[in-house]
Amino acid sequence: MSDTIDGRLAALGISLPEAAAPAANYVPYVISGNLLLLSGQLPIEGGKVAVIGLVGGDVALADAQRAAELCAINILAQAKAALSGDLSRITRVVKLNGFVASAPGFVEQHLVINGASNLIANVLGDAGKHARAAVGVAQLPLNAAVEIDAILEIAL
Repeated sequence: MSDTIDGRLAALGISLPEAAAPAANYVPYVISGNLLLLSGQLPIEGGKVAVIGLVGGDVALADAQRAAELCAINILAQAKAALSGDLSRITRVVKLNGFVASAPGFVEQHLVINGASNLIANVLGDAGKHARAAVGVAQLPLNAAVEIDAILEIAL
């Protein structure tokens, strides 16, 4: 399955970056039983936050969806680091929690987080189908437009 996942990533033109180091006093992931809990991932690209600001204000919906895709790529990068490089150990994406820095009146958080949901499903297939939340917030760390955390079920 790892070849299949790597093949899907390559077909999408995605090269996973190195997993980002924590920006504060937390760990990037915790494995508890057969669950891998991943800390919130920002839309980091090239070592910096790629999409900043409030969605529905200075950030367009399409740019916010791209930010959610970047968060998903960073989720996969963290999972790869946690699983010693073997993404085939992911048996199910249980849940994504998406946070969207939203301008007053913006109500399409669900469409923003679709950027991540679609990417995860495209890369992981049926194992990537998940429950989720899409929540509007006033501000996110480093002025990021989107942050997403994840709970994955893994093979031990």
